[in-house]
Amino acid sequence: MTDLPPDPQDWDAFRRAAHDLLDRCLTRLENAADHPWQPVPEEVRAGYAIGPAQGDETALARRLASEVMPYATGNTHPRFFGWVHGSGLATGLMSEMVAATMNANVGGRDHGAVYMERAVIDWARGVFGFPEGASGILVTGTSQATVIALQAARVRALGPEMRRTGQGAARLTAYAGASVHSSTAKALELLGVGTENLRQIPDGARGMDMGALRAAIAADRAAGAQPFALVGTAGAVDTGQFDDLDALADVAVDEGLWLHVDGAFGAWVVLAGDDLAALAHGIGRADSLACDFHKWMYVPYDCGLALIRDEAAHRAAFAVRPSYLEGQDRGLAGGDPWFCDYGIDLSRGNRALKVWSALTTYGPERLGAAIARNCAQARLMGDLVSGQSHMALLAPVVSNLCVFTADTWLDPAAQSALNRRIAQDLQLSGQAVFSTTDIGGVTGLRAAIVNHRTTKADIHTAIAAVAQARGT
Repeated sequence: MTDLPPDPQDWDAFRRAAHDLLDRCLTRLENAADHPWQPVPEEVRAGYAIGPAQGDETALARRLASEVMPYATGNTHPRFFGWVHGSGLATGLMSEMVAATMNANVGGRDHGAVYMERAVIDWARGVFGFPEGASGILVTGTSQATVIALQAARVRALGPEMRRTGQGAARLTAYAGASVHSSTAKALELLGVGTENLRQIPDGARGMDMGALRAAIAADRAAGAQPFALVGTAGAVDTGQFDDLDALADVAVDEGLWLHVDGAFGAWVVLAGDDLAALAHGIGRADSLACDFHKWMYVPYDCGLALIRDEAAHRAAFAVRPSYLEGQDRGLAGGDPWFCDYGIDLSRGNRALKVWSALTTYGPERLGAAIARNCAQARLMGDLVSGQSHMALLAPVVSNLCVFTADTWLDPAAQSALNRRIAQDLQLSGQAVFSTTDIGGVTGLRAAIVNHRTTKADIHTAIAAVAQARGT
């Protein structure tokens, strides 16, 4: 046992080590194209085991640089197209450093981070067309935001008393498109609604088939169920498709349903110019919206947003304040309202700072232009695929996703096997990262382009690498 506090004993040495590590971080960001994903060697993995304390921050700095930083997901690389992983901004490095220094708990009380989060939420409210006074909270991501939004919908449907008594015999039903993200099903499981009460509506001309949706609602009511929520998708995770949010809003009004929009990445097309923004037309009519700043707004992980039209409904779903958290008129215990009354967490990090840093440095116009570029790059990839005699798109390029097969001359099973192999080969070689998804009976290569560092040259290089890996 030692009486030494867990702080540097030599602050000058710590300062030198920290400055050196910061330089290494900056060099890595500046040269992101030189750092694709790579597997973690066995000896490095073994070294992650917790052993005896070294008691030396300079040794930690060396280990962070040599054993940790090289083995990331690879999503900072400009040819990382697998899944929808944000690329991270250099301003995030600054803001995260300051946030760690402040170490603020943004669950409540009266301090700067609380006001900054309110400013970020108010900015988002205006961007998405939500009314003055709409509520919101920054969360880990869209998955958590979906739980928050659907809990508010459930409390509105059953009344605030259900927080004490539970759902009882009520059988709530929810409605979403066939391509709805799994986070919606998970949220319904967590809330006790159950996935058997999620109706997945087939697609029509654009997203959900409205006739089939109305028929499903009517059938559930006739069977004694209580329809309560309708979930629209702004950017399907497989193909980038958008539901007709205006049409969904009309149904929600007619049927008395809570309209929630999953806009994890796609909601941000509102910043990308009129043609792309039109994909999300009607988003401001939703009762709630879930989206991520850490995807298409490029800020570092993690930072999602739950935006709720009715502040009273939002607060009614979560507010609870034991005596030790009682607010005061003056001092640190002031600052009402507190964010802990609008979400799950009492202890919350300072997520707003990295969003605020991005917006005040680059502005929504510059960020929106990067989003528009990503969509143009997806269209370019689609054109390159269509220009290859043996390749073909498996779905239209709507926004920033391109899904294709490397060889239409093979049967579906052989195509799927080839596409899986190519994805793995290119990941391991460091040339490009594609993920895979199933479309129409074929497992295709899927590119989700959400990286502000990606260029046209990267798109050409990636498709050439696919062609080479195929064996042409």
